[in-house]
Amino acid sequence: MRMRRKPWARPELEACDFYIQDTQALRGKWADSFARKESPMHLELGCGKGGFISQLAPKHPEVNYIVVDIKSEVLVLAKRKIEAQYKEANLPIDNLKLMSQDIERIDTMLAPEDIIERVYINFCNPWPKLAHKKRRLTHTRQLEKYKTFLKSGAQIWFKTDDDELFEESIEYFEQSGFKIEYVTRDLHQSGFEHNIQTEHELMFSEQGIKIKFLIASYN
Repeated sequence: MRMRRKPWARPELEACDFYIQDTQALRGKWADSFARKESPMHLELGCGKGGFISQLAPKHPEVNYIVVDIKSEVLVLAKRKIEAQYKEANLPIDNLKLMSQDIERIDTMLAPEDIIERVYINFCNPWPKLAHKKRRLTHTRQLEKYKTFLKSGAQIWFKTDDDELFEESIEYFEQSGFKIEYVTRDLHQSGFEHNIQTEHELMFSEQGIKIKFLIASYN
């Protein structure tokens, strides 16, 4: 279901200290935008309503997080969740930057100098039609773009409910020279200890759909 336009969303985001309006202006110098410039940078592609990153980022102040989605109406909900979780943890929001960006054009925002050590992709659009598969965030076309800013040894953590997307993504990673380090087709029964559940994950799990997950590394 398409989210209705909210005229107040963009102004609220623009008034937010950790929201970045001009992503291209920071291309090549993202580390300088954080309070702790030497900290490793992690990237979430498609943060949705922020259920994942709002739990993760306050627990790891030693990591700087770049958080991306495209819709203001969604990002403003993520902003609110992030603010609530940091307030609960009694922490300043100084290790997270939130922004609107077309992920298919991520290379216009991140340069080789913006060294990313981990990427999170959670429940992205599966684009099931053959003509649309190149739009997948795990497609080889996108993986090649990510490789321009990934540190050697960097990881991509990928989670989905969609069987076809998952199996074809394994092929995409292998075709692009990534190594599959961990894979499970039933995450909640796998014993994996570092999972943070997203809104979509809870919904799909309640429907009896198994969650697929992998970690792929780039060398």
